[in-house]
Formats: sequence, structure tokens, C-alpha cells
Amino acid sequence: MKYWDLIVLIAVFGGNAIAQETNPAFADSIPTVIDSTYREDQFYFGLTFNFITDRPSFMDQNGFSAGLSGGFIRDIPFNKNRNVGIGVGLGLAFDSFGQNLFIGEDESGKTIFRNLNKDNIDYDTNRFNTFLVEAPIEFRWRTSTFSSYKFWRIYAGLRLGYIYHFRSVFKQEGNVVKQSDVPELERFRLGTSFTFGYSTFNFQIYYSLNPFFDNASVEDETFGVSTLRVGLMFYIL
Repeated sequence: MKYWDLIVLIAVFGGNAIAQETNPAFADSIPTVIDSTYREDQFYFGLTFNFITDRPSFMDQNGFSAGLSGGFIRDIPFNKNRNVGIGVGLGLAFDSFGQNLFIGEDESGKTIFRNLNKDNIDYDTNRFNTFLVEAPIEFRWRTSTFSSYKFWRIYAGLRLGYIYHFRSVFKQEGNVVKQSDVPELERFRLGTSFTFGYSTFNFQIYYSLNPFFDNASVEDETFGVSTLRVGLMFYIL
């Protein structure tokens, strides 16, 4: 037998062997490996509408108030089915609130709080913004399985936060006032959160348990104000 004939025979039989190995009929017999120790570690991204609660009588919310958040949550399952556990994470959040509370300071550096509506002051913009580091701690229940990553979920827990930057902005024609150093501001934040939904898209509610301000007052009326955030939370495995 010539060498070329031998090469042709090897190619033909080798091709038949490869075709048999990739035949779908044989593929069904290959066992699928299932990870029984999976975790729902997730990146999260949130969009919210922000509402000011526990407002003093003079304070009105106006304009568009919204928030953005994002971070990573580590999943710690409790049971064999791995559908109950806790999640501990770390992320960043930005929130903006449009309202009629002016925040400034006098020549001595003392904070000035003022009711813009009462004084009939015309202005274009008045809002304060917060930039936070947040640590969510959640009790988690879901209908996930070892082989399915699309499931219903209910997460409830706390969010610990710290405002690392605060900015109040007042704008009117020919005048802009920006204030970031406010001693009355409560920088440490504590709130409750509740999330439910299916797969990537979920509905979330967050309510602040401590006020934004301490020992703040306007014309002898003290106030603290809290926040309620309502929106969508997206989870990506």
C-alpha cells in the first residue's frame, strides 16, 4: 500500500470517529456538571425616585428628585437548597432632593436655614445632593435552583451608609450659593430596604431610620427630615 493510500484511509476513518463523537445522539449521554455550591453573588444597580418625609410644616418638595446606586453583594446561603441566606455588600449611592429649604452660612461660618417660600424669593434651583458609601445587609429568599438563574426573589434588610460629600445648591439670576460644610448634617445613615421581583428587574423601597439634620431650625421650628426611595433594582450575576 502506498503512503498516500494510507493517509486517505486514516483521514476517512478519523473523520467518521470525530463525527460520531459530536453526534447529538451521543452528546445526550454526556452528564451535565451542576454546581451544588453556587452563590448568588451579584452586582446591583438602582434607579429611584426620592421623597422627603417627616418634613416641617414650611418645607415643600419640588422639582425632580432622583437617585442612583450601584455595588456588589456577597451571597451566603444557609440551607442545602441554597435558596435562603444573607447578603453583605458594598457600594456607592447618589441622591438629589429639590425643595424650598435654603442652606447657607453667615460671616461667622454658622449655618443658615431659611424658608424660601415665606420670603417670596424667586429662584431657579434649590436642592441638596448626597454622595454615600453604603453597605447593604439583607435576609434573602429566592426560588433559584442549581441549574436556573432566573427566579423570584424577596430581600429585606438594612443599609448602613456614610455621606462622604454633601452639597446644597441655590441658583437665582445673578447669584449662586453652594454649601457643603453643614455641622447639623447627620453623615452616618441607617435605613431599611425591601426588594422583590423576578430575574434582573426588581422593585425596591428604602426608608431612612434617622434624620438628615440634628439641631436644625427655621424660626424656632426644629426639623430633621427623612427620606423614602422608591424605584427599580437590577441584579447581574
